[in-house]
This record gives sequence, C-alpha cells and structure tokens, in this order.
Amino acid sequence: MEKKSIIENLAHAAYERGSLNGAWLYAEGGEIVSKGALGFRDPENTQPITEDTVFQLASVTKQFTAAAVMLAVRQGLFGLDDEITAYFPEIPYPGVTIRHLLSHTGGVPDYFDDEDWFVKIWKEEHRVPGNDEILRFLRETKAKPYGAPGEVFSYSNTGYNLLALLVERRSGVPFEDFLQKKIFEPAGMSNTRCCHVRRDGVPFGKYARATVLEDGKFVADIESKDYGDVTAFDGLNGDDYVYSTLFDMLKWDRVLREEKVLTPEEQKLMYTAAKLNNGKIAGFDEDSGYGFGWCVEHDEKLGLVVSHSGGMPGVATWFGRWIDADRVLIILDSRDPMDYRAFEGYWDGLQAVAADREPEPVRTIEEIAVQNPDKSKWESWCGKYEHPEDADYIIDEVWMQGGELWAKAIDDDGDELTYQLYPIGENEFGRKLGMVKIAFSEDGVTVNGGQPCKKL
Repeated sequence: MEKKSIIENLAHAAYERGSLNGAWLYAEGGEIVSKGALGFRDPENTQPITEDTVFQLASVTKQFTAAAVMLAVRQGLFGLDDEITAYFPEIPYPGVTIRHLLSHTGGVPDYFDDEDWFVKIWKEEHRVPGNDEILRFLRETKAKPYGAPGEVFSYSNTGYNLLALLVERRSGVPFEDFLQKKIFEPAGMSNTRCCHVRRDGVPFGKYARATVLEDGKFVADIESKDYGDVTAFDGLNGDDYVYSTLFDMLKWDRVLREEKVLTPEEQKLMYTAAKLNNGKIAGFDEDSGYGFGWCVEHDEKLGLVVSHSGGMPGVATWFGRWIDADRVLIILDSRDPMDYRAFEGYWDGLQAVAADREPEPVRTIEEIAVQNPDKSKWESWCGKYEHPEDADYIIDEVWMQGGELWAKAIDDDGDELTYQLYPIGENEFGRKLGMVKIAFSEDGVTVNGGQPCKKL
C-alpha cells in the first residue's frame, strides 16, 4: 500500500468537496509518511493554512489534563482513589473519586446540559466565568448525577474541569502554567499553549479561527448567531483550550514513547479501559473502552490503539496512536464541512490507511444518493408527525419542495433544523449536514432506527 499518495488523494478529494479545511500528519516509527494542509485559517479565505498553523484541540486536550493529574499524583498532591469532595466539599457528588472523573464513570453532570448558567454571567455581568466558578455552577444548579459512581459511563466535561482545578489548587500553580512547565516545555512543544483566545486574545500568529457554516456562509464562531455564545465557556480549563500544531503533537507522541514526561507505569494506567461496578468495560461502545483521557482499543493485527477526538463549533480534531505498531495520525480542522459524509469519509479513510486497510472513496451525499428514485410514495409521507416524549431526535414535518422531499426536525438539543432529504436506499434518506438516517414505514418515520414518530 502506497500510503503517502493514498492519504493525499483522500485529503484532496475531501477538500474539493468542501469537507476539509485543516492539516494532517501520519508517521510510522517517528518518520513522517504524509503531511499537508489545505484551506484557510480565516473565514474570509485570505490566510492559507500551513503545516505549522496552530489549531484548537478541543477534547484532545483531555489527555494533557490526565497527564497533569498523573504528575500531581506522582508528587503526592492527591491519590487516584481520593474522593473529590475531600478537596471540594461543597459539591453535591459524594463517592466520586479522581479515578472516576478521569474515566467519565463518576456520574457528574456535564455543564453543557445547563450551559445557560455560563451564558447568563457572560451577557449580564460582561465577563467570562473562570474555571474556579465550576464549583459555584455545581452548587447552584444542583444538577442530578447521571448515575451512582462507577455505575455508568457518561462523558462529562465538568469532570475534567474539576481535575484541572484540583491540580491548580493542590499545586498552587495556575493550571495553564502547570501544563506549560511540566508537560509542554519538557516535551519541546514550543508552539503549544493552554490559553483562552476568545477571552484574552490570540497569543500566537498562525492561528486557525474556528469557523462555522451558517445560512450558507462561513463566519467566525464568535460572530455566529447560533454559536456566538461559545465565548461564555472560554474561561474553563481541563476539558478544552489547549492549542497546538501537527509537529508539536508528533513531538508529544515521541516524548510519550521515550517516557520523558510519563513513566511506563503511569501510561499503562492511562491506556487501560476502566471497568464499571458490574465488571463491564466503560466506553462509548462495545469495541472501545475509556482510560484516563484516552479511548482504548485493540487491533487484532496492530495491537493497542489509543486515541481521542475533539469537537466544538467549527473545530474537529483527532489524535490516534498505535502503541505496539509505533504509528501516529493527527487530524486538525478549523471549519464546518459542507458535506458530513465526505468529511467522515476523509477521517475514516485516513484511519483505515493507518491501520493497513484500503479506504473507501470520499463521496458526498449527492454522489451516493439513489439516481432517479421512485417517488410514488413521497406525497403520502408528507405532513406533520407526533413528538414522542422519550425521542432524542424528532421529525416534526415532511413536505415536497421543487420535486424533492424536505423535513423539519428537532434535534436532541432542542434546535429546529430544516433540510432536504436525499434518497440513499429503499424508503431511507439522509441529509447533507449530518449523518442521520431517516426511514419511512407504515409505523411512521424513524431516525437512526429509533422510536417511530407517527404521522398525525
């Protein structure tokens, strides 16, 4: 397999389809096989992305927070099995340990479930709440836990905010400085920082601004009517807000392998999937578990694989390491894709190549849609649909427009979406800016095989 040319062909195919705006790097044994950058780091398309452009990592940040926790444990500042209420007695979540927070098994609710709390402070008090106010947030909202400690795997950004705050309080060093002195500088990551560009301004030159697609146009996230509130969260630490480059992330991979920052024992703990109280592996699905800041998988041929993705409005990142095979793949993107299937085709394709598998072609939904479909039933599907109480994603209405089928939906965040339905199978449809699969039947309409919404 000629990996260099295959990767570059995938990247250019995605870029031509409006579904790549960023940079990538793939290396084996520390040697770069393919790297590149396509697109622009500003919404106006005046500043090209280069291989040394700085990107927001989003949740890829969590591995650095987990590493900071391991270093603090090494210093004796606290233990993995200490309860978080021993240090923050005011929060209403007894029994949750540091280990639980690292593996998202503590049941601590995610602040995105009650994001208006932060937005209100930002808008009414004209300031961005700092990470220390996460304690006030938990105390005031009294949000119910997702489950008892160790009973459920439930991804929680708040848990990582608490971890960052704990490291800061116990070390007496601002969390941003702790990462800088204990991790980034020893690793030689000179273009990496934990910082808050929306709150404080941009501390580096070649920064890729998070850019969202809104009403058919690209705008900076902070200027978006739908996502401009993102500034309200830009004072938090631990779950996000590390910025880096392709080459610094490659350095991080090598430093971990060379055991310059974390010991083999510490890394083994981080790369071991947590178990719930019932003995089941904690993770997003049956094929992968979650350790400390890393998703953990085992490839039959290549061995241990650890990775993490990141996403915010206009930001998409992925960092994967094949530990036994000594491979690393870095994907950094700073703009919403114009077609999600092409975007995922690019991501899946790069990961397939890294794992020695032939990738599928990068294609848009128009390219996979059924040509000249049978439309005889389409009119019968038009109309209003019921809203089941326990449905996460609701199809509210379906209609014909210009000879095509359209739908209005309400997603799991309560946002209304209007989009064209593209036929991708018998009675099955997809949309351009998402990966949902919508199917019509005698029972009504289902989304991703969920509960049917019956026609009214």
